[in-house]
Amino acid sequence: MLRTLLVYTAVAIYILVVGLPSLLLSALTGNTNFIYRAGLLGGRMALWMARVKVVVEGREKIPAGRAVVFMSNHQSNCDPPALAVNLPPVLILAKKELFRIPILGRGMRMRGFIPVDRESRERAFGAVDEAVEALKKGSSFLVFPEGTRSRNGRLQAFKKGVFVMAIKAGASIMPISVSGGGKIIRKGEFAIHPGTLRITIHDLVPTDGYSVTDRAVVAGRVRQAILAGLRPDERPLEQDLD
Repeated sequence: MLRTLLVYTAVAIYILVVGLPSLLLSALTGNTNFIYRAGLLGGRMALWMARVKVVVEGREKIPAGRAVVFMSNHQSNCDPPALAVNLPPVLILAKKELFRIPILGRGMRMRGFIPVDRESRERAFGAVDEAVEALKKGSSFLVFPEGTRSRNGRLQAFKKGVFVMAIKAGASIMPISVSGGGKIIRKGEFAIHPGTLRITIHDLVPTDGYSVTDRAVVAGRVRQAILAGLRPDERPLEQDLD
């Protein structure tokens, strides 16, 4: 528990000491790279302090010079920083509550991260449309098709909005499996447990030739890829399958 308190305290101090000046610098210069790099450095620091070892496979599959949608399963709060520091620059679709955090939330908005209101279908569709335009302009995205963290570490059903987003933008999807996060920070718990987080990057799933009505087909291909990188105890139980 002491390590957990130290990690959260260090992150809070980092946001004030490094995040705030970076936010101001980004605002003054109009260059959001300052706040983005500060976020990545803070993520690395937190993972190191928490003794979370990140192992990445398939990094060479990431295409250069094109916008893609990185889609990962979501087991714990350590997934986003672990993924962000190991991917090219990305924007993130994140729950709106995160944008209420002082300094952090402002920095996320400034960078172009998009808040998702999971309680409003209309506003959720608005977030998807906003992301489509950003993708068309060349920004890659990191999204979690389950919509929220898994309570037991097992893969959950997928929401369809992120697949509509990729299809509308004509962007290929890069499935990513995250394994081990469910034992590092369990949903609903405060404690952080040291451990290894394995990230497996799979082959691209193109969306060319698909329409929005084919979103379930695309989702099925992405789901099968993500399942291939999970342990048996992280796969859905038979009664949970779609």
